[in-house]
Amino acid sequence: MQKVKLPVKVDPVRSALKLLDYVGIVEKSQMPRLEASTAGLRSDVDVSLHFGKDVQKLTVMKGTAHAEVDLVCQRCGETFQHLCEAEFIYTPLFERTNEEELPEAYEPIELDENGEIDLHQILEDELILSLPQVAMHPMDACPRGNMEMTWGDIEPADERPNPFAVLEELKRK
Repeated sequence: MQKVKLPVKVDPVRSALKLLDYVGIVEKSQMPRLEASTAGLRSDVDVSLHFGKDVQKLTVMKGTAHAEVDLVCQRCGETFQHLCEAEFIYTPLFERTNEEELPEAYEPIELDENGEIDLHQILEDELILSLPQVAMHPMDACPRGNMEMTWGDIEPADERPNPFAVLEELKRK
């Protein structure tokens, strides 16, 4: 099956009424912020989206996104490959929607003046959020992973007697 380019803007309400599914790619050139947040993008972003209505009749966009990126290991300074994966569920906000009533798993999203959402921006945001806070090789793959680093010894805590031990003895009597 050939992967197609996803549209930039999508009307989630109309897509949900038609129960549309999108499986495609977003070219890496369309992800400048993700590119700047990493040491480089290795592949286009693979995306799978499903639009529909849930039990509460809310419009829902569920999806996953995957991209191969290069990250710089904070332990050794070398570049390594990382599979960046994001899973998300969005529901559009309308004037009559109360955010507190939405299920906790749903992320609210605002529609633009045409009733559409910017799909590329949402996907880029989700992938940036799924990047590790501290990028490091797995311990066994890192050249410096087997080097034990210490910055001094921690002295043992004082073993002073508990001042309330006498009260504990009285309690037992």
